Amino acid sequence: MAEKVLITSDSTTDLSPELREQYGIVIMPLVVSLNDTNHLDGVDITPEDIYRNYEQNKTLPKTAAVNPADCEEFFRKYVEQGYSIVHFTISSEMSSTYQNSVIAAEEFENVYVVDSRNLSTGGGLLVLRAAELAARGIRAGMIAEECRRLAPNVDASFVIDSLEFLHKGGRCSAVALLGANLMNFKPCILVKDGKMSVGKKYRGKFDQVLLKYIEDRVGDGSDIDKSHVFITHAGCDEAVVNACVARLKSLGDYPNVHITRAGCTVSSHCGRNTLGVLFIRNHAI
Repeated sequence: MAEKVLITSDSTTDLSPELREQYGIVIMPLVVSLNDTNHLDGVDITPEDIYRNYEQNKTLPKTAAVNPADCEEFFRKYVEQGYSIVHFTISSEMSSTYQNSVIAAEEFENVYVVDSRNLSTGGGLLVLRAAELAARGIRAGMIAEECRRLAPNVDASFVIDSLEFLHKGGRCSAVALLGANLMNFKPCILVKDGKMSVGKKYRGKFDQVLLKYIEDRVGDGSDIDKSHVFITHAGCDEAVVNACVARLKSLGDYPNVHITRAGCTVSSHCGRNTLGVLFIRNHAI
């Protein structure tokens, strides 16, 4: 009998409901605590709730990993249905979600946990690759191994319009915030080796900066796996998003450009008006 493989991930992979349904992906939501009330990411809280609360109270939520017991309950439900599971998490450098999932997976013989070494649709790219391999009948263990191999090839980055949320969350000093405001800087945040760092600092209007950023990241596209590319944003104007998609497509043949909305984790750290182009390269970055 062929192995039944289910692809799952935590909610930080920011895949749209349409993509989750198309590829049969099941999500384990992280906990988001807002005003001392716990919510489930993407279930009973949205990024707009976070922005609205910040505008009213100037407070940001706290995100928490799913604990091992809840991870085990999540896995058991599907294992008992006869599935082998390949589960993806946000980078282990950013959260204890991976470690908690590994602890839970030890209770089963057929649950494989993959550290995406990324966040948002950087991890989502690996989830889609896993779903495509599962559809071809590849066994769960081999899917996990292939996605671990691919993780260093994921090119994930974002441009942030304002450093206010990063500053409020303790990830940016007041001096850096003041300097960015005075110089009209729009920093590019890069993800590499499972961690975030600051890349190029752009200057100018956000919508124009984004077009230049996409050109810089994509280049001639010769080393990009063009099968899936994400434009992922946190509350950007639709016209701005569409302009970014048009600029990307003007740079080469990209048959599957997915527009997705960043979930609560990215939104609570970066704030409204954050946008990234994410894809897999043909080599490690």
